[in-house]
Amino acid sequence: MRLEGTVLRGRSFEPVEGAVVIENGTITDVEKEPVDSTDIVLPAFVNAHTHIGDSVAKEAGEGLSLEELVAPPDGLKHRLLRAASHEELVSGMVQTMRFMEQAGTAAFLEFREGGVGGVDAIAEASAGFDLDPVVLGRGSVEAMEAADGFGASGAADGEFSRERTATRAAGKLFGIHAGEVDSGDINPALDLDPDFLVHMVHAETVHLDRVADSDTPVVVCPRSNAVTGVGLPPIGRLLDRTTVALGTDNVMLNSPSMFREMAFTAKTTDVSAPAVLRMATVNGAEIAGLDCGLVTPGRPAALLVLDGDSDNLGGAHDPRRAVVRRAGVSDVSAVVYPTGD
Repeated sequence: MRLEGTVLRGRSFEPVEGAVVIENGTITDVEKEPVDSTDIVLPAFVNAHTHIGDSVAKEAGEGLSLEELVAPPDGLKHRLLRAASHEELVSGMVQTMRFMEQAGTAAFLEFREGGVGGVDAIAEASAGFDLDPVVLGRGSVEAMEAADGFGASGAADGEFSRERTATRAAGKLFGIHAGEVDSGDINPALDLDPDFLVHMVHAETVHLDRVADSDTPVVVCPRSNAVTGVGLPPIGRLLDRTTVALGTDNVMLNSPSMFREMAFTAKTTDVSAPAVLRMATVNGAEIAGLDCGLVTPGRPAALLVLDGDSDNLGGAHDPRRAVVRRAGVSDVSAVVYPTGD
């Protein structure tokens, strides 16, 4: 299989005219040669933080504070999740995953509410999809054991040392929200030695230095932070210190579109287009323990093909900026998964 066009190659996303050669679901070569295609070929996205169980609560709770919306156990989303039937939860997640595939997502890292039952529900919903959910259970050690790890709500919500110890012993991922509303829960979260932190909106220099010293990756969700009014994360300062990835957070608040997340990030910060692309692809893959996220020989062929001559993208002078700041679902020509070669 060959995908021709302008290839955004390697970790710098260097635009190269040529072709990506795929054999048995693996990229075997990136050939630099003249081609007729105007397509743009890049890695499919890795959405590094989601709550897709919220698919039954889209756009609910206008005017509510963050705590009123999502704080466990009685925030609006948790009440709506408890009120929904298993069938409704699964059906909503199926719709969201279908959209994520259409929008070029290869994998996503899900903080899954509902204990073991919630983990089972997303496993049921994801059957038959090519995109890869990396699921972190919540609520109990048993949920972690049924999933790919544990996703803690935040150090202000409880004491998670038991769950952290059990997750480490199981060799699985442990992530935790920190610094979303204020800075008070950041040091306790870092004390747990997590595999990654989520949000870090209110990180201060002392916290950034701890992140750098511990080499702890951070997932930022700037659209979610903006819509809940908590502020925007210091993405540039975080990038100076550690690996930073992008997530779309609660489906309740935002569509799980990495196109929208990249554009918002690029237009509200001074982060370069290649850096934003890394945040949307390989950085999230590395946090999740996946090998996708780059167009490089030897990597899985999880790829996104955009119509570079669409009415939206035609005439773009810089394909990397065009993908980050302008592209959308309507520009997608194909999404290639390693299982689909």
